[in-house]
Parts: sequence; C-alpha cells; structure tokens
Amino acid sequence: MAKNKTTQTETSVTDFINAVEDDTKRNDSFELIKIMQKQTGFEAKMWGPGIIGFGSYHYKYASGHEGDAPLVGFSPRKDAFSFYACLTDENKEELLPNFGKHKVAKACVYFKKLADIDPEILKKMISLSVKNLNTLYPSN
Repeated sequence: MAKNKTTQTETSVTDFINAVEDDTKRNDSFELIKIMQKQTGFEAKMWGPGIIGFGSYHYKYASGHEGDAPLVGFSPRKDAFSFYACLTDENKEELLPNFGKHKVAKACVYFKKLADIDPEILKKMISLSVKNLNTLYPSN
C-alpha cells in the first residue's frame, strides 16, 4: 500500500506563510488562519509541503487504504487559494451561489483573495466540514 504524501509535519506555518511572495496572498493567509482557528478550535499545522490544515481525522476505505487528513485546510497556491473542505452536495448548492468569485473542483474551492468572497459563508463552510467529517468518521 502506498504511503500518504500529505501528512502532518512539524514545519512552521508562519515561516511557510512568510515565504509567500504576494503581499495580498500572504496577508490573506494570516487572516484565513485566524478565521479557521476560531471556527474549528484547532491550531494551524502544515500538512505536506504546502497545505495548512486544522484538526484531523482518521479515514479507512473499503479498499483497506487508510490515513489521516485535516478537517479543513487551505493552500496559498500561486494562482489562487485552494480551500479544502468536506461539503455535501446540499451544502454546496446552498452556500456556493453566494460565496463570491470562485471556481470549484471535486475536493476544493478556489478563490483569488479574501476580498472576493463572503467571510460569513466561508465560516459556515468551515463549520460544516468539521461537522460532516465528525459524522463520517465518529471515532475522532
């Protein structure tokens, strides 16, 4: 079985954010950390080389593959922020139309800067992700 590449590390979140070249993206990253810490109650931790995650859960698939992942997280990628959350289709249908300027992929939502999105909807999405994952994986 392959080893998971995205595992929690001891890398400094602050050092990682301070290395972000774009001033807006760097400042937005620190603001996202504040928002996510407040919504989740968990401190920011690095997951792999580029994801900032909050809390964790242990998953095990029917295939036998298992591992740990953050309850919610983000990455300040060059083109856009990648926001990682476990949202149901109903959550997405309810919240994303009013979220602001964004793009959606299977496992994440992309946005360019905090000014483009509604922070209250972001907070709801963070809380829902934690709730959804704690329901799916109750042993956490």
